[in-house]
Amino acid sequence: MECISVFDMLKIGIGPSSSHTLGPWRAAERWIKELKDKKRFENIEKITVNLYGSLSLTGKGHATDYAVMLGLTGADPERIPVADIDKVVADIKTSGQLNFNQEKTIPFDFKADIIFNKEFLPFHANGISFSALINGRNYKSTYYSIGGGFVVQEERKVSKANEIIFYCTFPYPISYGEELLKFCNQLNLPVSGVVLENEKSIRDNTTINLELKRIWTTMLECMYTGCHTEGNLPGGLNVRRRAFDMHKNLIGEKHYTNPIEWLNVIRDTEVKFRQILKWVSCFALAVNEVNASLGRVVTAPTNGSAGVIPAVLMYYLVIENHDANFEDIKKFLLVAGEIGSIFKKGATISAAMGGCQAEIGVSSAMAAGALCELMGGTPEQVLVAAEIAMEHHLGLTCDPIGGLVQIPCIERNSMGAIKAINAAELALDTDPKNVKVPLDKVVNTMWETAKDMNTKYKETSEGGLAIGVNMSDC
Repeated sequence: MECISVFDMLKIGIGPSSSHTLGPWRAAERWIKELKDKKRFENIEKITVNLYGSLSLTGKGHATDYAVMLGLTGADPERIPVADIDKVVADIKTSGQLNFNQEKTIPFDFKADIIFNKEFLPFHANGISFSALINGRNYKSTYYSIGGGFVVQEERKVSKANEIIFYCTFPYPISYGEELLKFCNQLNLPVSGVVLENEKSIRDNTTINLELKRIWTTMLECMYTGCHTEGNLPGGLNVRRRAFDMHKNLIGEKHYTNPIEWLNVIRDTEVKFRQILKWVSCFALAVNEVNASLGRVVTAPTNGSAGVIPAVLMYYLVIENHDANFEDIKKFLLVAGEIGSIFKKGATISAAMGGCQAEIGVSSAMAAGALCELMGGTPEQVLVAAEIAMEHHLGLTCDPIGGLVQIPCIERNSMGAIKAINAAELALDTDPKNVKVPLDKVVNTMWETAKDMNTKYKETSEGGLAIGVNMSDC
């Protein structure tokens, strides 16, 4: 059974894509470790990187080439100052040299040494191979970015692309919704309580709290940055940022100096009924505009869907419960992470494998279940909320215009957040005994739908809006 922590599902990283940016970045880090473990690092003379399938077809729009170069320099996506990214990449391009893991300088031509191959490797749609010239001989390793920043190696072919097997050390191992409910009933705990017990088996409670606070702080700062940044997004589509104008109209002349003050100001603002949806949309748009501009976000469960969970959590904090505190935030993130892991184990969180249902659909389900618990839902109702949210995202395709995580991706976060709130409300008024479609059924249906979906609708920019809209018209 795959053992997935909440910190695996909610990772801090750089935009615009967890599978096409964070994944290749982490793959480069993994390759460096592999070279060092096998005592080959010191003798490297030259590096070549090959991108395959979806990584190649939408790699330029997702800044995959940037991510590869940054990963090879040894930069940490959680820590690197966002303002330094362009300079690091520019230095590599102009000098023709790469400071490999900040340890040795080697020649590197970004145009010739990062090769975009349209063919797909058999194991997964997101393949990346690193080749090193060592003492005149070529040494090659292949990795796969399987969504949400998760990276696996080629030798795991014996396992399904979406079912990489690890031995689980959790005391309450969970693959299905039914198992989660069994443990909730057995321990007389809410969903968040069961998840917390699993987390405490691998790290102490102080560390759990610190890391969850760091995740929430990153989410809050991301929303704050997006709401206070004006102008057009990079990439060539000239998409104007909308969160800035929406936020300005909503916040009025209020004064604050940091994200925490900002949160409290919004809490103290009288929000009219018609403004609730605008605020939620504003939060979601803000996150994904930051993501689209290579900013720092939390994969939830992916970068392309990073706006849904913070927007719904912010909704709870500023609309539903002004007395909410860190314990509420903690419960929300624990529940969201567990629901996301169920989808990852039973289906996929990779748009290159399952379309956008695997990103926005899963994030909406995660947020719906988490909100449902905070609003008093039983464990059964939490799963009902997640099921409702996903049920109405089934079949959602991934067809980004220009390979950029902008159109229709940014707006979809707003839609996913609104659906999550609606799903939670519906679940709270639902008797689980009357539910005809359990969560496990919709997870399985999502995976079957993913397998039936035409490849051109799986993050290749070869179908749908991606070819139906002329780039020059944008």
